Amino acid sequence: EYAEFLHCKGKKFTDFDEVRHEIEAETDRVTGMNKGISSIPINLRVYSPHVLNLTLIDLPGITKVPVGDQPPDIEYQIREMIMQFITRENCLILAVTPANTDLANSDALKLAKEVDPQGLRTIGVITKLDLMDEGTDARDVLENKLLPLRRGYVGVVNRSQKDIDGKKDIKAAMLAERKFFLSHPAYRHIADRMGTPHLQKVLNQQLTNHIRDTLPNFRNKLQGQLLSIEHEVEAYKNFKPEDPTRKTKALLQMVQQFAVDFEKRIEGSGDQVDTLELSGGAKINRIFHERFPFEIVKMEFNEKELRREISYAIKNIHGLFTPDMAFEAIVKKQIVKLKGPSLKSVDLVIQELINTVKKCTKKLANFPRLCEETERIVANHIREREGKTKDQVLLLIDIQVSYINTNHEDFIGFANAQQRSSQVHKKNTIGNQGTNLPPSRQIVIRKGWLTISNIGIMKGGSKGYWFVLTAESLSWYKDDE
Repeated sequence: EYAEFLHCKGKKFTDFDEVRHEIEAETDRVTGMNKGISSIPINLRVYSPHVLNLTLIDLPGITKVPVGDQPPDIEYQIREMIMQFITRENCLILAVTPANTDLANSDALKLAKEVDPQGLRTIGVITKLDLMDEGTDARDVLENKLLPLRRGYVGVVNRSQKDIDGKKDIKAAMLAERKFFLSHPAYRHIADRMGTPHLQKVLNQQLTNHIRDTLPNFRNKLQGQLLSIEHEVEAYKNFKPEDPTRKTKALLQMVQQFAVDFEKRIEGSGDQVDTLELSGGAKINRIFHERFPFEIVKMEFNEKELRREISYAIKNIHGLFTPDMAFEAIVKKQIVKLKGPSLKSVDLVIQELINTVKKCTKKLANFPRLCEETERIVANHIREREGKTKDQVLLLIDIQVSYINTNHEDFIGFANAQQRSSQVHKKNTIGNQGTNLPPSRQIVIRKGWLTISNIGIMKGGSKGYWFVLTAESLSWYKDDE
């Protein structure tokens, strides 16, 4: 019988007292002398004809209050450390709970329940049965009546600190444990299912059954990996690392794959969908349809100032209708304001394209120089197109500013306004004569007195008229009308 530590390669320990001292010494070396903790495991392998072929991971108990050099979040750190091991489907969980505490408050059972709610991998272990108060026992727990577990509970009696200090050997401790269960009236009828030897047998049997149950899934997984590796090996069967044509082909394939990935991210047809944030074409689409309109709405718009400009434009001409030049001057000032949001949208799209390039080059991480050069060349090309894109956007806005088609059906225009007003005036006059219905019967927006001067259709200088502005027309009348 001997033991070996992974951190002491080549050294065999035949004295198990030395093993215990080495565990304590290595713990102090890694965590310090003042009750510190570490997630680095101490690997110990014991060779003996009297032990089972098991891998046992001794995890720390939950510490609620930090002491010594322990960090303030000691409970969280230990919990995370335990979770790393007990979440594995191919391991059994020994939920160790002292018999002299309330089983309902057991941290071990609580954690086991979180990762194994069906209880398929959990075995309850009850310790310190010999330290319970007189008149109390754990019979209901050990008979699996209080908090039932599918795999049941096993009671053990370990050596006390006094026994360890007195160098009581394991054989004597196991004999004392056996005697305790046979002599205790509450456990005598289940003594053959209690004790450390029975726990060893249970572990061996349960682990064997567990391996038998999980082996088919492992076999299928390994077969799948084997087929995948064989397929890769077949592709490299005639591989010659120094063949320049092979290198060129591999380089072209990686560049083509980069181009395909970039295109898929922009089109939104990739096989990997980001569930955390918008990216690629989806984000660019959002910039066009949400961010750009938002930037336009966000522009400072002083309605009072605009009304003042329109008022001055009207007063600067001696007539009723705003002429085309005044209308164009007012509209052009508003169109020019579109340059800011448009250029900002271009910047946002450029940034998203560069981010997409960086995500696509992650597959080239095994070739740092190729990855760096690909990213640099594509980013430079995008930057070059950025200047031309902005020039094109500004050109489109300048085109809109340079010519405003006031003859379009959406605009009345000065000449059309004169003609339409004359036609409406004649129509209203005929209608009033025939039906004697006043204009006030229509939907009136405003009515009052106006002076018309210097208008070609009105000869003889300035004249005063009553006017009625409705939703459909503008009409003016003499006093007798």
